[in-house]
Amino acid sequence: MTTAFEGIRVLDFTQGIAGPMACMHLADFGAEVIKVEPPAGDRMKDHPGYLCWNRNKQVVTLDFTRYEGLAQAKALLATADVAVFDWLPGELERRGLDAVSLRTRNPALLHAWLPPYGVAGRWSALPPDHGLLSAVGMASYSQMSYEDRPVHLVTPQVSYGHGMLAAGAIAAGLFERMRSGEGQALVVSGLHALAALQASGTMEASNLPPYPRAASSRGGTPNYRLYRCKDGLWLFLGALTPQFFIRALDALDLMDLYVGEGIEGDYARMMQPGNRERVGDALDERFLEKTRDEWMQILHDADVPRGPVGTSEEWFAGETVAANQMRLTFSHPRLGRVDIPGLPVKLSATPGEIRGLPSPGDAEAITSHTPLVSPGEAVAGGPLAGIRVLDIGAFIAGTYAPAILSQWGAEVIKVEPPDGDPFRIGLLGFMGHNRGKRSVVLDLKQPAGREAFLDMVRDADVVLDNYRAGVRERLGIGYETLRAVNPRIISCSVTGYGLEGHLSSDPGFDPLLQARSGLMHSQGSDEEPVFYTIPINDDASALMAAFGMITALNARARTGEGQDIQTCLANQSILCQSGELTWYEGRPANPPGGRDCLGVHALDRLYACADGWIALACSKPEQFAQVCLALGHNEWSARMTAEAAFAQPIEGGLAALISEALGTMPREEALDRLLVRGVPAAPAFSKAEFMASPWVEENHYFGHEEHPQAGHIRAQRTLSEWSRSDSGYPRRAPLLGEHTVEVLHEWGFSEARIQELLASGAAVQAAEEPAPLSTRPSLTGR
Repeated sequence: MTTAFEGIRVLDFTQGIAGPMACMHLADFGAEVIKVEPPAGDRMKDHPGYLCWNRNKQVVTLDFTRYEGLAQAKALLATADVAVFDWLPGELERRGLDAVSLRTRNPALLHAWLPPYGVAGRWSALPPDHGLLSAVGMASYSQMSYEDRPVHLVTPQVSYGHGMLAAGAIAAGLFERMRSGEGQALVVSGLHALAALQASGTMEASNLPPYPRAASSRGGTPNYRLYRCKDGLWLFLGALTPQFFIRALDALDLMDLYVGEGIEGDYARMMQPGNRERVGDALDERFLEKTRDEWMQILHDADVPRGPVGTSEEWFAGETVAANQMRLTFSHPRLGRVDIPGLPVKLSATPGEIRGLPSPGDAEAITSHTPLVSPGEAVAGGPLAGIRVLDIGAFIAGTYAPAILSQWGAEVIKVEPPDGDPFRIGLLGFMGHNRGKRSVVLDLKQPAGREAFLDMVRDADVVLDNYRAGVRERLGIGYETLRAVNPRIISCSVTGYGLEGHLSSDPGFDPLLQARSGLMHSQGSDEEPVFYTIPINDDASALMAAFGMITALNARARTGEGQDIQTCLANQSILCQSGELTWYEGRPANPPGGRDCLGVHALDRLYACADGWIALACSKPEQFAQVCLALGHNEWSARMTAEAAFAQPIEGGLAALISEALGTMPREEALDRLLVRGVPAAPAFSKAEFMASPWVEENHYFGHEEHPQAGHIRAQRTLSEWSRSDSGYPRRAPLLGEHTVEVLHEWGFSEARIQELLASGAAVQAAEEPAPLSTRPSLTGR
């Protein structure tokens, strides 16, 4: 059976998490991936996750400090379809491994550079470290906390996101190369990953207030936060929409909190300052009256989304993970049994396969290979130009994936019901995850609306949904129906928990998976879990759905046939803990979290300076002495060995000394003192500092657009850069039904039929003047 990337040779020169994970996804779908490491090996070779991120790869060693090693690398690169690097700015050019140099010898090469931070500026030269990236990229300061300070993320979510985003971009580049016959240079930076994971978090709109920072790590609004039950166990109430929250209040016997006219208006009143706290206090008291199991059953019976807080070990060993084949076992010659995460995306016709753990190879024995290209003609626009996508998703996990495709050139039509995507109630969040699209309103519950949709499918390449399992079939738009209309159609479905198992019919919102999968427990503790601000499972599901759809496009270019794609938030809850969950007997423990966690140990944590926060990220013994010298306290290293210093806890004696020294020092001075001595450190930017940072501006992070309701918008410009192809969102997020008539005309509908659809209510065109902006609150309080 043909796989999407069969015959593609990828040379992986990356280390750590992001680059290896990106190449892992390509290897899972048939690419030959050769991982090239220096004599000392990957810097994370002893991390359990190395075995997962480098599965299906052959690992060879080359010494780039010697001419012979560099020459051998260049000879291999002449045979490659894709080369992936994550070196710091300037390093590739110094060795002649930059895109211009390599493509002179191999014009078909897709050269992918994944710089850990940015492509230019002071903070782009930092050594790779997920804590530094989270700090300088404001992910640490964005995390909900009790105190107004940044929080160390104990799982490397930005690095995981970087790998997923890069995999999708490389797949898009390969698709473009099949059409044009030419390679090109691609850049997917750490800043691009931050943009993908903070789609609305770094967006500003002149007519909208910014999201308020939550005053705890339990969640910002009472409908969408953590609650402790009578037995001391925690659950997450995921009543994301007003309708769900009213059901929850009814189930909790708290309908006295619900007064007024109309659900939406009541929700808005309940979420106003003062009322919100009163409602939250009432829910706090009520959940303490019964055990978690009792509340889980009551909420289940009322069809209210909810999730018990568990541990990652329990989740990895549970039924849902097994039903989705997300835990696989292999044998390692030294470690014995090794369990790693399975395939997060399932393709029906050209499935992926995990063939084994990383295996040692010999660079001398690698056979010759001719890059898999044929002469073609480039298509103007992004790498996915000419691809038509019908998006019937909602919220984030599904509908954000087509937005990602749009900024790589696909034409995306958001097909909404007459009431619209429920996520529109939080306009800033909706805009952040729906840029690049046009909106058409079709009522798929009406025969005429469904027929119109299926007629659009005839001319589409991809259809995406994120209904609960079985819903698309009940609507008459399941894959077999779509395939009967268009055999080349690619259908992608994003569910909460997959198609099998006892949770398959449950609604799957991001924090419910955070709770069940152990992410909240890992970031927090047994005492109190922590709600991640970044919608980890939503964003990851969108990124992996995007990768799956592009992978299927690559396969279709070979086979001529479409296929069905399945992924779910549950799968991504494993992928986003792949390093933490990879298991073998005697594996090292994962770093603990805690309330407003500051770091891992005294030399790897966040510290307050006189005018802001910094992140310190020491990982080598010699750096302890340099910290002492930088802060003017050489006596610390005289009293303590480096080994003892690295064992000091985040709130121990050494941390207190460093805190005292930095507390009265201006941040800029502290960073200068540390960096000049080679100590890894970076500013932990608040949102205001990030938005105003010259470094962010130097890396061309922001773009500008106008929205008829939200006003002037400043938001992420793009998720990648290409040397030939275009990138970036082609338009702002749409109003509901803004483009119905326009799109139906373009897709071949007659004027008479369009008017008939409008008259029956099967289609709706937005009014020329948009409705005035409401003061409706965020759904989540993130």
